[in-house]
Amino acid sequence: MFSLLQRFQTVSNQAVTYACLIAAFIALSSWLQLIQNDAFSVPAIVSNIKPTLNVRTSRYYGSQNGKPKQNSKLAFDLEADLERLFNWNTKQVFVYLTAEYNGSERPETKSEVTYWDKIITKKSDAHLSLHDIKSKYSVWDLEDKLEGRELTFKLKWNIQPRVGPLIYGETVGNQTVILPNMKQSQKKKKPKQNST
Repeated sequence: MFSLLQRFQTVSNQAVTYACLIAAFIALSSWLQLIQNDAFSVPAIVSNIKPTLNVRTSRYYGSQNGKPKQNSKLAFDLEADLERLFNWNTKQVFVYLTAEYNGSERPETKSEVTYWDKIITKKSDAHLSLHDIKSKYSVWDLEDKLEGRELTFKLKWNIQPRVGPLIYGETVGNQTVILPNMKQSQKKKKPKQNST
């Protein structure tokens, strides 16, 4: 009555349909569990932020045609317990420290940059208690100068589940810091003394 190919197509169509329904159920139930665990209001404390500015002329640090470009790095402390972001469907959590600021030439423009990130693969490693951590990335802006900008730091996260779409969020609490001018930033750096 039906050929072997038609039977195979019917069975495979049903299998794909059921697999999609199961995947949707898994994604929805794990997302609801995150809501139940209050994962979208995890507190974090970013403190003791110490920004530094320097001038770079390399194209790897945003310079074009050898024109000097201000770069910013920082050291900071971080306290956060991200265990609530883990459940049975969590593969890993990507955590990153961002700073938002307005442009100086065009204040209506808003920029967001990332200073630091970390991938957490185990729930046992989800409690972060970091002190005097250096930023992983040197940050520059499209405009030449960063000095005097007011930066609002936020700890954001991204859950990569085993099944389902990526889930984005941010922790509760942020810290605002004004970047020093170049002279203040250079005074903070202690000169190296030669020992003879």
